[in-house]
Amino acid sequence: MTRHARPTQPSHHNSSSPRALGKRLCLTLLQTAALCLLAWLTQQLAVWMRLPFPGSVLGMLLLLLALKLKLCSERALALGAAWLIGDLMLFFIPSVIGVLKYDALFQQYGASLIVSLITGSMVVIAATALVVERLFRFEQRRNQRLSQQPQSH
Repeated sequence: MTRHARPTQPSHHNSSSPRALGKRLCLTLLQTAALCLLAWLTQQLAVWMRLPFPGSVLGMLLLLLALKLKLCSERALALGAAWLIGDLMLFFIPSVIGVLKYDALFQQYGASLIVSLITGSMVVIAATALVVERLFRFEQRRNQRLSQQPQSH
């Protein structure tokens, strides 16, 4: 059983040969590095432009645009993207193990737990939004005060 599905690419030689595996590994590393570089660059751009959304959203929009305009082919990033998506499951394994181990508990208290999780998530999102909004206003006021002060050289 494979860890996660990989995109198929046509091959004219045995794909299990050491050379083919090495080539696939290099392609995966290069594509993953390209995606990480895109994420980092768009995060820097979002900070520099003071965008109201994170750089990861900007990166996904730019990547979607590049794919739609055929500036970048899906195949050029397929291996790296598949590897990144496949490893996302590592974050969910502890939750799945908990559900499997305490099945009877979830059967008895499942609805209460779901309501608690949704309520807790909503409170965290609201609190985060409130804190971000307050910090944003504080920073705006601070920047206004600094820009109004006479600068001495």
